[in-house]
Amino acid sequence: MEDWLTQKFEKNRPHLRAVAYRMLGSLSEADDAVQEAWLRLNRSETRVIGNLDGWLTTVVARVCLDELRSRDARREEPLDAHVPDLIVSREDGIDPEQEALIADSVGIAMLIVLEMLAPPERLAFVLHDIFAIPFAEIASVVGCSTVAARQFASRARRKVQGAANFPDVDLKQQRKVVDAFLAAVRGGDLEALVAVFDPDIVIRTDQGTLRELRGARSVAEKAMLFSQLTQSTQPVRVNGIAGLLSWRPDGQAFAIMSFTVRGKRIVEIDVVRDPNRLRRLGLEALS
Repeated sequence: MEDWLTQKFEKNRPHLRAVAYRMLGSLSEADDAVQEAWLRLNRSETRVIGNLDGWLTTVVARVCLDELRSRDARREEPLDAHVPDLIVSREDGIDPEQEALIADSVGIAMLIVLEMLAPPERLAFVLHDIFAIPFAEIASVVGCSTVAARQFASRARRKVQGAANFPDVDLKQQRKVVDAFLAAVRGGDLEALVAVFDPDIVIRTDQGTLRELRGARSVAEKAMLFSQLTQSTQPVRVNGIAGLLSWRPDGQAFAIMSFTVRGKRIVEIDVVRDPNRLRRLGLEALS
């Protein structure tokens, strides 16, 4: 019985981790939520659980909802955003263990918008719109009516659609635009860089705190000041879309850059330069 339970849980682990990652935007916290589900499973009377897969998803969702509510209680400001943990993989392919994490995702743009949602809205949107969980089950997790759960998802959907830039699906086209960005920065060609940017481009830089800058010329001028970021780089995928990984001379990761490309122009750049976060990602294996 114990072996069967372990096998069933491990079969569900990629799905559970994907749910928790979208809920929390943190790989370590997602792993903690999945581990908590395993502990609760071992304390439960499994013979009375009719649908183990659904039960595990519900438990992980409740753990994540508690964590989101705890975050809100700890924050001094309600909209304390940061660039979520990034899923970085080689340009030539995605690790099978990472596939579930980024499947059906629209990348960093949506995750950042999800950070802005109230906990019940985020849960309802993630479970229903991404994982097709019925509203009746979502209502039982949130502790509300089915109608209220539907309203949470609807509000979240409007916010996501109104704020998130959905990237072009053609990875080759994304890479072509990012290569043009790289060539312009390395060549010191400000006008070429402005031309590859959407007029309303936003760049978000996480160095422990999140900073934003908007506008093609402002972002281009900033990029020129930090051209050293591009001097030792390799192409990677960041949450499935085109990105760059920059290295220090000593072999340590210096920055991750993720590019959201729409209509052959870059509309968003997300940069993580926080050394602590970079170390936790174990990027040396990609070098």
